[in-house]
Amino acid sequence: MNDPHFHWYLPTSGDGRDVIGAAERRGHASAARDADLGYLALVARSVERLGFEAVLTPTGTWCPDAWITTAALIPETERLKFLVAFRPGLVTPTLAAQQAATFAQLSGGRLALNVVTGGDQTEQERYGDRLTKVERYARTTEFLQIVRGALTGVPFDFAGDYYDVSGAVVGNPPAQAPPLFFGGASEAARETAARTVDTYLTWTEPPAKVAELVEDVRARAARHGRELTFGIRAHVIARDTHEEAWSEARKLVSRMDPRFIELARGYLAQADSEGQRRQAALSADINNLEVYPGLWAGYGLVRGGAGTALVGSHAEVADLIEQYRAVGIDHFVLSGQPHLEEAYWFGEGVLPRFARASGPSAEHAAGRRG
Repeated sequence: MNDPHFHWYLPTSGDGRDVIGAAERRGHASAARDADLGYLALVARSVERLGFEAVLTPTGTWCPDAWITTAALIPETERLKFLVAFRPGLVTPTLAAQQAATFAQLSGGRLALNVVTGGDQTEQERYGDRLTKVERYARTTEFLQIVRGALTGVPFDFAGDYYDVSGAVVGNPPAQAPPLFFGGASEAARETAARTVDTYLTWTEPPAKVAELVEDVRARAARHGRELTFGIRAHVIARDTHEEAWSEARKLVSRMDPRFIELARGYLAQADSEGQRRQAALSADINNLEVYPGLWAGYGLVRGGAGTALVGSHAEVADLIEQYRAVGIDHFVLSGQPHLEEAYWFGEGVLPRFARASGPSAEHAAGRRG
């Protein structure tokens, strides 16, 4: 079993105590937190101090640009890595390689890339991208081949269905190419992952379901002579006791506007993403959101993307993480409401339990707390 890697999420579209928006109720502490540079720097410095390895920064028309945002945070941090999400096809692969090489140079190598093939069709068309879903994955495969080739520092030629480049290269190649993370549950996505990336990342489902995805992608990669690592993206609610954690989960649902739940469920039900459909199915029964012991689907009532949370006492959450490790998961990309406070709950209550396995930064964080 590999050592676990723990990452956090950078809330570039804003933060707060509610999953979506702010509950306007008398006596409730709740306010929208703008994602200005000061607040994002506070989150980044905090998760670095707690011992997380990296922060995932999202991509899409609904949030600020990930490259510019994370570049601004380089001087605010010392060890923290940036897992920068970006979409292939919106820029040329050689330019993407140049951006990655520059970021790696300026940050001292603190870069990983999260490849997001696309959002829903409506969002892709906002970018002028009208390829079908299958075509986007085929394009991604070619795109990443060119990115890898250009980052070697040796001129790279490629001719495919979507790209035709001659001598693709960057002038400042990094000593080590940034690792590629990638997610997607469809047939085309799994095959793209098997052929091109380093870490296959999936939204969290019960361990047995995650195990099926891991084994399928691992077998596909083996047919291409490759080995991957695997990760999950999830929210977390960890508290000193079981009762406190589940009380917090119930509170999050109680503060959701029922009208918004209905609208969100209707929208998510029409998603063309296989992974999104799988997440939506987990929250289908609003009266039974604990879909596996310690795995709660409440986020998926109103939120696209990752819709599940690991919920429980610090020991219970750590045990659930071990269950995912047992089925092959090495990377845990986590978040919570608010992202700042929840990072401390997990960082102080759960992360020290993995300090030895998680490397120097986690050991340092645990040592600071005595």
